[in-house]
Amino acid sequence: MALDYAKCAAEIWATLGGKDNVATAAHCATRLRLAIVDIDKVDLKALENVEGVQGVFSSNGQLQAIIGTGTVNHVYDEFLKVSGLTAATKDDVKAAAAASQPLPKRMVKTLGDVFVPILPAIVASGLMMGIVEALGKAIPGFAATPWYQFLDMAANTAFAYLPVIVAVSAARVFGGNIFLGAVMGLMMIHSNLTNGWNAANGYKVWYMLGKGIHFGNYYLGQINVLGYQGHVIPVIIAIWVMCKLEKWLHDHVPAVLDLFITPLTTVILTALLTFMAIGPIFSTLETYVLTGAKWLITVGYGVGAAAMGAIYPVTVVMGLHHMYNVIEAGLLASKDFGNLNIWMPIASAANFAQFGACLAVGIKTKSSKRRAIAVPSSLSAALGITEPAIFGVNLRLMKPFVFGMIGGAAGALVGEWMGLGATAYGVTGIPGFLTINKPVQYCILLAVAGGIAFALTFTLWHEDPDDWDKPAAEELPAPTTVAIKTEKGDVVQPVNGTIVPASKIPDPMFAAETMGPSVGIEPTDGNVYAPFDGTVQMVFPTNHAVGLLSDDGVEVLIHVGVDTVNMEGEGFAGFVTQGDKVTKGQKLLTFDRSAIKDAGYSDTVVLIVTNKDAVGKIDKAA
Repeated sequence: MALDYAKCAAEIWATLGGKDNVATAAHCATRLRLAIVDIDKVDLKALENVEGVQGVFSSNGQLQAIIGTGTVNHVYDEFLKVSGLTAATKDDVKAAAAASQPLPKRMVKTLGDVFVPILPAIVASGLMMGIVEALGKAIPGFAATPWYQFLDMAANTAFAYLPVIVAVSAARVFGGNIFLGAVMGLMMIHSNLTNGWNAANGYKVWYMLGKGIHFGNYYLGQINVLGYQGHVIPVIIAIWVMCKLEKWLHDHVPAVLDLFITPLTTVILTALLTFMAIGPIFSTLETYVLTGAKWLITVGYGVGAAAMGAIYPVTVVMGLHHMYNVIEAGLLASKDFGNLNIWMPIASAANFAQFGACLAVGIKTKSSKRRAIAVPSSLSAALGITEPAIFGVNLRLMKPFVFGMIGGAAGALVGEWMGLGATAYGVTGIPGFLTINKPVQYCILLAVAGGIAFALTFTLWHEDPDDWDKPAAEELPAPTTVAIKTEKGDVVQPVNGTIVPASKIPDPMFAAETMGPSVGIEPTDGNVYAPFDGTVQMVFPTNHAVGLLSDDGVEVLIHVGVDTVNMEGEGFAGFVTQGDKVTKGQKLLTFDRSAIKDAGYSDTVVLIVTNKDAVGKIDKAA
């Protein structure tokens, strides 16, 4: 009897603890994959007993329900209907994973979400400021020309109006109206306010509720007539409050009045909260953070700077490095630090050290593929973009990453001793010459950081001979060994390699043979062949799985690797489509074993008989 897809989907939905408990829904060749907010709210026992669900397990924050090839896509479509969810995208999955992280990580991620989109503007302004300043020094008299005045104005615009840019980006992140966000950002640097950089010269105070109630020097309702130029945290907090208020009003104000009441109420209430409380409180806290950063960098004759130079690439791996933008923006705005970004030399030393380590790998490696990745990645790191070098090369090999940390610590220490600082942020590595205060000393910093990392990696890192380039092997003929015998016919192993018991497959569902009698094959090449004469029933869009039905009535699923659906088709190619007739030994798919390994997955090929009740007695080769 055919499975009732709608009934199956509805019963699955009933076990999940309500709509608020399901963040996203997606599927692969065999499984329904659900991002669950609170796994304790899911009735796992009931889910396992749903007709059509062949097994359930939780992995990497996902609840996975085995439905089966050719069936899961139909159940998924019905699941979307009954749940009201939409098909998950890659961004949806990322967002769902982020939502389940601890609060501190979510806060840091939010800072990154706010700053990453505005970095191009910051970087462009920082580089332009460096170029203008360099021209002013190189060409006597240029600073007095209209050209210099114009270029100087263009260069510092992003920094002069940073709260506006931050406000717009924050409104987008928090789901509010970006134009209301822009209004709040502009309000915080309004020309009627004393410029925040001139606060030391004094500013007016408006006592909105008089001087009746006070706490120390602060009077209830007091507004300091002071702008927030150079501040970041007060702006982000203010926009977060604005967005929460705006959403609440949209939900409670009648639709006919929403256009008028919601924007007006949102702006005026947010403005009062910002200038009476959020701004004074969080600008003060931000000052404490900057003081702490200054202490950390300068403590112990540069020991703190060295520690941060070592730790910096670790924070890149964790996705925490964007939080430094807040510190850097505050340093530039603070006269206490000479309006210099003293954090930049630390970041630059850390980044350039990863360049040195990655370049050493590119030169020393005997793998043409690794060299093709390492050399351009190292050049990117030299320009301040380290993710390709860290994630693509150094971290995978580990030793180069550690040697880069050592080089970063040494470079940061030298930078602190020499009193380096920058006039912008978002720019490190070679482009940092345009913003650094002491170019010669900065050159020494880069040489120390990159040189030490390069030398250590080139000397102490040794490549696994298995990664060396090998002569291209001739394509092996299609295998002929029978992997599974049934009363209706034999199933030949679909790939060349060693057959292993299902229990050796590195996946709990496949290992438990939840979908049917199974074997694994440890492949020796990347070709998948038809194991019998038959018909193609299904080819998954990413070409990592194919379902077949033999002319004798044996139904199988061939699944290449474990969790390889996450590779989104990269490294896979298909040569057949649904409905095609195939003969035993015909090539069905190809896969790149190196790509699967580099992605961190097992390349074990799983062969499953999915209609065991229809084929009689089954004997497996392993």
